[in-house]
Amino acid sequence: MHKASRLETSVIIIGGGATGTGIMRDCALRGIDCILIEKDDLASGTTGRNHGLLHSGARYAVTDTESARECIHENKILKNIAKHCVEDTQGLFISLPDDDLRFQDTFIESCSAAGIETKQLTPKEALLLEPNVNPALIGAVQVPDGTLDPFRLCSANVLDAKEHGARLLTHTVVTSLIRHQDTVLGVNCINTKTHSKFQIFAAEVINAAGIWGQNICEYAELSIKMFPAKGSLLILDYRINNLVINRCRKPSDADILVPGDTISLIGTTSEHIDYDKIDDLHVSAKEVDTLLREGAKLAPIMANTRVLRAYAGVRPLVAMDDDGSGRNISRGIVLLDHSEKDGLHGFTTITGGKLMTSRLMAEMTTDLIARKLNNTHECTTHLRPLPGSNNASLITKKTASLAKPVYQSALYRHGERAQDFLTEKAKDQAVICECEMVTQGEINYAINQLDVHNLVDLRRRTRLGMGPCQGELCTYRAAGLFQECGQVNGNQSSQLLTHFLEERWKGIKPVFWGDALREAEFSYWIYEGLFGASDIPQTPHQEEEQGATL
Repeated sequence: MHKASRLETSVIIIGGGATGTGIMRDCALRGIDCILIEKDDLASGTTGRNHGLLHSGARYAVTDTESARECIHENKILKNIAKHCVEDTQGLFISLPDDDLRFQDTFIESCSAAGIETKQLTPKEALLLEPNVNPALIGAVQVPDGTLDPFRLCSANVLDAKEHGARLLTHTVVTSLIRHQDTVLGVNCINTKTHSKFQIFAAEVINAAGIWGQNICEYAELSIKMFPAKGSLLILDYRINNLVINRCRKPSDADILVPGDTISLIGTTSEHIDYDKIDDLHVSAKEVDTLLREGAKLAPIMANTRVLRAYAGVRPLVAMDDDGSGRNISRGIVLLDHSEKDGLHGFTTITGGKLMTSRLMAEMTTDLIARKLNNTHECTTHLRPLPGSNNASLITKKTASLAKPVYQSALYRHGERAQDFLTEKAKDQAVICECEMVTQGEINYAINQLDVHNLVDLRRRTRLGMGPCQGELCTYRAAGLFQECGQVNGNQSSQLLTHFLEERWKGIKPVFWGDALREAEFSYWIYEGLFGASDIPQTPHQEEEQGATL
């Protein structure tokens, strides 16, 4: 935890999403000293609020060839360097009876032009590959889609960066920029856990805060207008499809069904919202109805599948001029050198783009910063495997007493780094989360090595609480481990528990019927009736959050 009132570095990175952590890694690998600042936890913003699709680029092939080419290029790189973050599921673009089958020809031609491999399938061939796809389909095209875990990607970026000298400050808010005339010298910060204030000075400050980047630019009195686009998704309680299923038409609402670890996700909707609403996202009943209705068209089994929770993210769309009307919006990568654009030295903004292009965005940004710092090292992030993706398949199971599903789950999430906690100790082998097969050893590893400060952070590193029970039967066990690791005292571990339950509740509210209602009632009986959760003293921050959910 940070204690000094002043820090110095070469580069400050604001924002701990996929782009920010990618820049952190790229800088560190080039020998550039850097500090990343994140107001919450890694991947807690837009990066962690999407469907986790490893785009082949096919979705954009007809409407945006440049984005399609970027996606397939990064698709191939990530399959090589981030193997433990990626599942090469493949994908189907299906045509249904009310779709124009002629669009398939346009789609295949556009994919070919963008360098995306396709295979046209008959309905029978598609059903053999994906038995749960709508049997009424009239045609399908196979593409190299997959899934990408954004939490794992960000964590691996940071782990590699820290092992090469970079520093990370999570739960730290930038309150203003330190500026002298036409030069940004650093940032003023506050740690939201300790409430300590401090300054960081650097030669270059990078604004990689995504949709929140507009606020950072306003600190520098720069006029950058963001147009937030909210997208809502639903999580289903088990994995109903093994291939990504897309609708073969121009992109629309609820036309992607993505398998993710033990569950499936349907999304997304798209709705422009006011900028002052970006920290207060809600999934409406109308959006839930749309997702359920359209999703069942992709896979009819979804109509009888329990919905675990709903969530929403917000994508930054950027106005490329001073026109605030939104008529001239960029949906691609936007890299702004404010030295050239606005005469403000030492300040750069990177925004736009998407999860799939985050490594490329990081490379573009670090190339610019390296030139400013006279650093001649070239980017290697497209070649160097991330921690966890170094020949994990060669690791043999050494502990006879460790159940095979537990062992496989650990390797799946952490690759070769799982060796750090796959020990013969009985305590390390104790399963804390049965849904996701998370052991006590893995939790201790995450707390001690992966910058975990609470149960929500832990969920992002290990998937604890992300399975069918949504943390109902594992959260209280995990909360106690924070105390065992010396992170908190007894009362604070109870506060971690109530904070986690409140966060889970936000996602359950929009789907509060049927099985979800029964499950929530059961959770209430356990944590309120048995444990008396509402009697646990709360911090002022928790009281504010709880009030916002009522």
